[in-house]
Amino acid sequence: MELRPATLEDRSAIRSVARDTWHETYDELESHAIDETIDDWYGDERLEQALSKPGTAFLVAEADGEVVGFTHGVVSEAEGDVLRMAVHPDYQGRGIGTALHERLCEDLQDFNMERMRAMDLASNEGGRRFYEEQGFERTGEDTVEIGGEERREVVYTLDL
Repeated sequence: MELRPATLEDRSAIRSVARDTWHETYDELESHAIDETIDDWYGDERLEQALSKPGTAFLVAEADGEVVGFTHGVVSEAEGDVLRMAVHPDYQGRGIGTALHERLCEDLQDFNMERMRAMDLASNEGGRRFYEEQGFERTGEDTVEIGGEERREVVYTLDL
């Protein structure tokens, strides 16, 4: 497995990993809501902005030359946010998410980050376990609109 900064050429692969991961993970979401959200959140223009924004790290994980995971984080002042994290379902459980998380922390600490937050849908038990294994603590709740409905999110925080 290789970790590297994402490029514009990775946009389609990032969308594919996100789409497959969401369909596998979020049973409570309708298929069309997932597809609309992926098209919006991971559209070419949004990914181009994410790749060029100062204080940002966007990484991909490759296995056999294929993108199988990614993470995207941004720092504002001393606080970082994990905006996106996904590992294709066929590659989960192999340490790819942990490797992406560790590299993201390293890259964002270059921007003097002291604390990191991550948000995930409250229904994602695998996400909860992952963040807790990385040392995050549940520190709050929020909501996000997906498919025209408000969904409950959990906020996790990691002091570095």
